[in-house]
Amino acid sequence: MKSISPAGAARRFSVAPMMDWTTRDYRAFARTLTQRALLYTEMVTTGAILHGSPRERFLGYNEVEHPLALQLGGSDAGELAECAAIAEAWGYDEVNLNVGCPSDRVQNNLIGACLMGHPEKVAAAVKAMQAAVSIPVTVKCRIGIDDQDEDADLEHFIHQVADAGCDTFIVHARKAWLQGLSPKQNRDVPPLNYPRVQRLKQRHPELHIGINGGIKTLEACQAQLAQVDSVMVGREAYQNPWLLARVDSTFFGQADPASSRLAAAQAFRPYIQARLDEGAKLNHITRHLLGLFQGCPGGRRFRRHLSEHAHLEGAGLRIYDDALSLVHEPQEAAAAVSIE
Repeated sequence: MKSISPAGAARRFSVAPMMDWTTRDYRAFARTLTQRALLYTEMVTTGAILHGSPRERFLGYNEVEHPLALQLGGSDAGELAECAAIAEAWGYDEVNLNVGCPSDRVQNNLIGACLMGHPEKVAAAVKAMQAAVSIPVTVKCRIGIDDQDEDADLEHFIHQVADAGCDTFIVHARKAWLQGLSPKQNRDVPPLNYPRVQRLKQRHPELHIGINGGIKTLEACQAQLAQVDSVMVGREAYQNPWLLARVDSTFFGQADPASSRLAAAQAFRPYIQARLDEGAKLNHITRHLLGLFQGCPGGRRFRRHLSEHAHLEGAGLRIYDDALSLVHEPQEAAAAVSIE
């Protein structure tokens, strides 16, 4: 019987890879709220890993972040295989290929969503990556690009890549318009089409089909799980991180690590001090917590204090503690997470 990998066991609920947001500091903070969710890095290009220095800048993480997946951007099968092997050596639990990012910069390098128009390249990459590692190799894609607007277009892509050995797809339920929309617009303007992803699962019960895009509540996650295998939440998990506080009990049947927002913020103090000792700037760490006290009395003062003081030279835990002292978390709010 094939054993379930750490990434596979955690995949039921994951936090999406997001550029400039899902940094190592955000991921470490997320672990004060959920021990079980699968976390993803920002997309890292093969060029950055193979030619950038020091490699720690692109691949470094804290052990607390596991289970942790590295998302790769690239299209050259050999380079992707080499980077996948490096990721495994660094201890990552999964390697995910980005076939969803719509930015001009990555298009010009044949990275991201434009690869949906080249399923043979994705298939070759997946095959090479799987041959190089023993950890899961997965694909995150869109439901289509530009004029691809039929179930058959997505089916063609999935079929070809699955034939190469990929059995796990996380599908962002929006098309990407590579011509005419900016990357920011591509996150909101193309309409969500959850039924297309759900039909894909119905046609492929043998594959793991996860869904991503516009999911904002745990209630919505539960509704999706009646149709697909897993859910991936992006911006809501970043902008309203307290959403993660009931993930472990809701989806994994385990105790939640944080009893309140303040408890989570206090639990994060040792990590902040360790990062400051390494030379990190306080504002680079605390920017990921600005949404923690959303809706709480003093939440705006908390955000303002950090925004005005955390960037100052020598800023340390005292500024963080002063910001926390401005917040009052109602007792009933400490025990609840929004499902509206």
